[in-house]
Amino acid sequence: MYRWCTDEVEPHDRFDYWREVRAKGLFGVTAELERERRADFFGEFSLRQLGGGSLVELKASHYTVERSTTDIARAPGDSICVYQQLGSGGWFGGMRGSDFAIANGGFATSHTDLPYRTAPLGAGGFHLRILKIPLSGLSVQDKRMRELAPRTFDDPGLAPLLGACFADLGEAAAGDDGAADATSLGQASLVQASLVQALAHLALIERGILRPGSRLGQAALRTARLSQARRLIGRHLQDPNLAPAMVADLLGVSVRHLHMLFESAARSFSQTVTDERLKQSRHLMREAPDRLIADIATSCGFDSLATYYRVFNAAYGMAPGDFRARGQEGR
Repeated sequence: MYRWCTDEVEPHDRFDYWREVRAKGLFGVTAELERERRADFFGEFSLRQLGGGSLVELKASHYTVERSTTDIARAPGDSICVYQQLGSGGWFGGMRGSDFAIANGGFATSHTDLPYRTAPLGAGGFHLRILKIPLSGLSVQDKRMRELAPRTFDDPGLAPLLGACFADLGEAAAGDDGAADATSLGQASLVQASLVQALAHLALIERGILRPGSRLGQAALRTARLSQARRLIGRHLQDPNLAPAMVADLLGVSVRHLHMLFESAARSFSQTVTDERLKQSRHLMREAPDRLIADIATSCGFDSLATYYRVFNAAYGMAPGDFRARGQEGR
């Protein structure tokens, strides 16, 4: 992963450096800000190549961005971009069709090589993720993909799937850093590639280029629904009613379809629930060393202390109290 922040540059040079080296050189856009506001400019971003795409997370104080025909000619991208707005919102304009605003938590898609202008809506500036996927790396080849002017992702059924894939992609990238061996790295790479392809294909479904019922469309929906199912499990670990029927209902699929999603994964639904509950209990034991183990077990959704001890010992070869003691010895 490559990270950079304007703190590495003298204050009077920060915006000029951001504009010339980061915006123009790295992203192929033109950045502008009134001269009297440049001394207070702040920006940071991370860039990671993963799964055949590039994932950028960017935070910056208020400025305006343009990707002009000159920028495009100088730095063509020929990629699909999927944007996830994390800040107060943004405005897009200057392209074919009407201007639009994208709210916090919203998504937009575009082809890289069409002109646009954008600026944050709030005083807080930019905060967004951008996934760029080269068309050459996609199984779908359709000339309409190069005509995708920026537009919000408006399908209410697909947007939550996009959010789940983005969240899983971020976690998969973080896990990549901690991978201990080549096997773990290989597995992480496969997960990342699957998520990148799913995000690209969901965008093409939403824009009417890929049919949901096609082979690629169905694969993207399976990957995304599995991501969302895992997110729902994590969100409801403490709920005693957490069961396949509950998650299937929240996901909008049948229980049979839910189990089919997990058949393609490394772990079944019940194994995933148990793993997440154990992971959460370990986190709580580290973060709250004085909290009663019985209270931790209940808060993580285990139906009894005996069940928790049995499952924990089977997974880690020790009792929860021994795990906690080891953690305290290392402090």
